[in-house]
Amino acid sequence: MRRSLWLVALFIVVGGFAGFQQYSSWSLNKPEEDVAGKSEDGARNPGQGSAGAQLQGRGGGRSRGGDVVPVTVATSIEKNVPVQIRAVGNVEPYSTVSIKSQVTGVIMQAHFKEGQDVKKNQLLFTIDPRPLEAALKQAEANLARDMAQLNNSREQVKRYAELVEKQYVSREQYDQIKTTADATEAVVASDKAAVENARVQLSYCYIYSPVNGRVGTLLVNEGNLVRSNDGTPLLIINQLVPIYVTFSVPEQYLSDIKRRLAEGKLNVDASFPAGEQPERGNLAFIDNAVDRTTGTIKLKAEFNNSALRLWPGQFINIALTLSTQAGAVVVPSDAVQVGPDGQQVFVVKENKTIDVRPVTVGQSQNGESIITKGLSPGETVVREGQFLLGPGSRVEIKQATAAQSTSGEGSGEGRKGRGERGKAKAVEQGAS
Repeated sequence: MRRSLWLVALFIVVGGFAGFQQYSSWSLNKPEEDVAGKSEDGARNPGQGSAGAQLQGRGGGRSRGGDVVPVTVATSIEKNVPVQIRAVGNVEPYSTVSIKSQVTGVIMQAHFKEGQDVKKNQLLFTIDPRPLEAALKQAEANLARDMAQLNNSREQVKRYAELVEKQYVSREQYDQIKTTADATEAVVASDKAAVENARVQLSYCYIYSPVNGRVGTLLVNEGNLVRSNDGTPLLIINQLVPIYVTFSVPEQYLSDIKRRLAEGKLNVDASFPAGEQPERGNLAFIDNAVDRTTGTIKLKAEFNNSALRLWPGQFINIALTLSTQAGAVVVPSDAVQVGPDGQQVFVVKENKTIDVRPVTVGQSQNGESIITKGLSPGETVVREGQFLLGPGSRVEIKQATAAQSTSGEGSGEGRKGRGERGKAKAVEQGAS
C-alpha cells in the first residue's frame, strides 16, 4: 500500500514538470502581434496600446527641436526712473494735547461731540465756577478795604509832613505815620495780586482748545469731580493738518540723504492700496543719532493732509525720492530670471527664436526692473513661459489675459480655472 502511494506521487510530479515545459515552449513561440497588444484572434488590447502611446508622448515632448512654445512677451522701454528708498512709516499727529483741569470742581458741561473737529480757542469744558467766583469777590472786597486804609494813611502823611516842618510834631511821629502808610500800600499790592489770581483761577473753569485739531474719546463725563493735581486727562486733541509720518532707513543712505537735502527739498510719497493717488510730502527731520541696536536712522516727513487721508497710528508705505535716473532701460520684473550664470532674460529675435541674454539688474520697484547692462531699448523679452525655453527655441507670441497683466493673483486664478477645466475634460474622456 505504501509503495502504491509513492508511485502516485511520483507520477504527479513528472506530469506537472511535463506540463510546465509545454507551457514554456508555447510562450516562446507566441506571435509578435500578441506581445504588441493583440489577442490570438487579432483584436487590439486597448489598455497596453494607450499606455505605450502615453509613455512615448511624455518622453519626447520637450526633446523635439521643432516644437513651438507659446509665450507672453513685453518690450523693453527707456524712461526716467526715480531713485527711491522705500520703507514702512507710521503716521503721527503734528501735535498732541492732553486736556487736564487746573482747578478742582465738578464738570458742568462738555461743549463738543466725540470725534469733532475743533478750532483754536473753542470752548470745550465748563467746570462749576461758583466757588471761584466767591473767592474772587472776597479778594476784591479785601482790596477795597485796604485801599480805603491806604488813602487815609496817605492823607495822614501829608498832614504830618506840614506839621513836622512847623515843628508841631516830632520827626519820630511823622516817620511812624509814613511807615504805616507804606505798609498799607504793600497790603493793597498784595490784595491786587490776590484778585488777579482769583480771576485766573476762575478762568480755569472754562477750558478752551489750544490748537486746531480733532478731539478723541471723552475720558471724563459731565458731573464728575476733577482735581487740579490729578494726572488723568479729560480729553486728547490731535492736530491732523499738517501731519507727520515717521520712518527709518538703513544708515548707509544717511550721507546721500544729507547731501540731497542740502541741495533742496526731498519729496516723500505715501502710497495707498487699490491704486489710489499717493500723498506727496517733504522730508522735514533727520534724527541726531543712529539707532545702534538696529543700524537705522529715524526720519520724519511732513504732509499737508488737507483731505485727511493720513491718520495717526496708521502704517503706510513710504518712498523717499533721492534723484531721477534718466534714460533707464526698464522691463517687467517677471521677465528677469535666474540662470546658472546669474540673472538673465529671454530675448525674442526677429525669426521668433530665443536668445538667452545675461543682464545686470539695478533697482526693482512697482513690478519693474532697471537693466543697467545687457539689454537695449525696444527689444522683446519673454514674460511667461521661460521654463520651456532654451537657446534657439522657437516661440509663438500670445496675448496676455487681463488677469495676467494686472496681478499675480489673477494669473493664479486663471491657472486654477484652466486646471479645473482640464480635470473636467479628463473625467469626460474617461466616462466616454
